[in-house]
Amino acid sequence: MKNEITLQTRREFLRTTVLGSALSWTVPAFLADTFSALQANAADSATQINTGKDSTILVVLQMAGGNDGINTVVPYSSDDYHRARPNLGLKQNQIIPVNDDIAFHGSLAGFKSLYDGGHLGVIQGVGYPNPNRSHFRSTEIWQTASDSDRVEKYGWLGRYFDNACSGADPTVGVTIGSQLPEAFFARMPKGICFNNPQDYRFMPAGPGSEESFRKLNELENSSPLPDGGPAMMDTPGDGSNSGGSIGALPAGMPMTGGRAIDFITRTALDAQMSSDQVRGIAARVQNQAVYPFSPLANSLKLVARLIGGGMATRVYYVSQGGYDTHTNQINSQQRLLKDLGDSTKAFVDDMRAQGNLSRVLIMTFSEFGRRVSENANGGTDHGAAAPMFVVGDRIKAGLLGRYPSLAPSDLFEGDIRYNVDFRNVYAGILENWLKTPSAPILGRSFDPFQIV
Repeated sequence: MKNEITLQTRREFLRTTVLGSALSWTVPAFLADTFSALQANAADSATQINTGKDSTILVVLQMAGGNDGINTVVPYSSDDYHRARPNLGLKQNQIIPVNDDIAFHGSLAGFKSLYDGGHLGVIQGVGYPNPNRSHFRSTEIWQTASDSDRVEKYGWLGRYFDNACSGADPTVGVTIGSQLPEAFFARMPKGICFNNPQDYRFMPAGPGSEESFRKLNELENSSPLPDGGPAMMDTPGDGSNSGGSIGALPAGMPMTGGRAIDFITRTALDAQMSSDQVRGIAARVQNQAVYPFSPLANSLKLVARLIGGGMATRVYYVSQGGYDTHTNQINSQQRLLKDLGDSTKAFVDDMRAQGNLSRVLIMTFSEFGRRVSENANGGTDHGAAAPMFVVGDRIKAGLLGRYPSLAPSDLFEGDIRYNVDFRNVYAGILENWLKTPSAPILGRSFDPFQIV
């Protein structure tokens, strides 16, 4: 049939069309007319004058796969640490000491430089009650700020957009990647998503689009998950809900979603209103620091250019995958952490050169840490609590909170116990950095963790 789109799975369709970086899918004519009217109304809105170009900025950096926090922030003086990890336990020449008890992984020279300069805070032992060891479910919990026994429809940043950014520019949230993270899912969709700004543009409607849209909605209604199939599930693990290895886990993969109309409306409208601005800034602004050669560094370089160009964005989201280190952890984690530390350090240098460092806070998270004991394959299995990092010019630097005990009697099913609920960290960022009440966003009150 002429102009017919063959839809095999919703995941394939969304990846290659609506949520792909090229945004090449055409929307129905009746929707295009609506977008034009909305754009005209927005142009006259007073909220467009308040662009937020001088506001604080949050950069969320996802370390996807479950980073081993114990070998990232290392309790090197602990006998329990070395007994649990006779092979993976880092030696003196593999660490960068912070004090007499705690050290950074030896590849985190970039983080140590930030730490010494008062620009890095380490929040120790972050997790949540009744932890889940599934990559996808735990990521969903972190992205929606839900309890472990509750499923939330919208992401915590999406609820921030709904509660605090009504009438804001479409670019209030920007994801560098091919898919919008579940953290951005909102009642009133906001935020844009792209890999290459030069390919980011609105495409006008064409013949056959209405039929394609009808087919997409039929497919959406026929499947409860955006993935449309069992491939989203963890592979079988050791029977203890630890899950299998997903070393290729794409960071920021959405787990649940709304109707197709939400995806179409958000993506097409945001593209129409912002594509020229995004492409113009990315082409005009130059980076002022030397970055490593990596996908994460490229994402942070792009964020730096958009900030330097005066984008009104309040939240940027970037990802680094590969932390599911069931095997060969030593080499894999060394490479990943070096990239993390060096790329973040370059980004901070860039922000300082721009004069924007005081406006920016970087927050890292990973869906869980790893088990205290090493496994038989030169790696570690899915665990629970782990450190979070915050980076900026106005953050509370240093070791924040206390390191969880690694004593066997203090563990829970082989995992360290959390000291800080991650939602307390979110509350601190929302209240003290983004300057908005956190309870309506997080669903109830959490004591804000003092980050700034």
